[in-house]
Amino acid sequence: MRFISALFILVALTGCAVEPEVPIWERKIIDLTHAFGTETIYWPTAESGFVLHREAAGITEGGYYYAANSFTAPEHGGTHINAPIHFSETGQTVDAIPIQRLIGPGVLIDVEAACREDRDYRISISDLEAWEQRHGRIPAGAIVLFRTGLGAVWPDRASYLGTDEFGIEATSKLHFPGLGAEAATWLAVERSVGAVGLDTASIDHGPSRLFAAHVNLMKHNVPAFENVAQLDQLPAVGFSVIALPIKIEGGSGGPLRIVAILDGE
Repeated sequence: MRFISALFILVALTGCAVEPEVPIWERKIIDLTHAFGTETIYWPTAESGFVLHREAAGITEGGYYYAANSFTAPEHGGTHINAPIHFSETGQTVDAIPIQRLIGPGVLIDVEAACREDRDYRISISDLEAWEQRHGRIPAGAIVLFRTGLGAVWPDRASYLGTDEFGIEATSKLHFPGLGAEAATWLAVERSVGAVGLDTASIDHGPSRLFAAHVNLMKHNVPAFENVAQLDQLPAVGFSVIALPIKIEGGSGGPLRIVAILDGE
């Protein structure tokens, strides 16, 4: 009671009011998810893309309208999650990822300028350290998102991937930026991040053959989000992320609905 009385006296003396926290539903919420449909981009080796099967649509005998569909899709394509088991034999499956890793403070690191100069740019530790010099230390549990600028050309397959071809041969023609192997380890070990994501088709850069960024993240059970949308709408800091995938039992990945909630708006 003594503390509460002191607080009211302080407010009265300073003429200040204690600002109530803005409810989450009144803040600005940005959807970072590409819709799934016929134009959704999948890896060149995927045997199929997203297919919506119309099961019913129309007026029933009872006089009411009814619609229902089913769909088929690979785990990895569109805005989706890579569960740690995707590149770690002992890693967590989608359904085993702790929910705390999928909800947390957001960090946006903009590397568009470097990626414009080098289509196959790999984000480095120096990029991360430079960001911290401007904005402060990346907090533990943060969801770190990288903006390369390629989200602007979605869903143009050739512009986005570097090729519009399909099949195993097409993987040698992929060109897009990604996270460097050393930077992946630094984020997982030195900053204990919750998850990482970016606006390209893979957390590794297009020409990668060893997928070291995937490996270095996922051996520490750090999941990755790929094909994240609208990163140009985010500030560097001052937002939270909720990234909830379809909970596939034993899954190595799956479609993801990811949103950013701006602080105090």
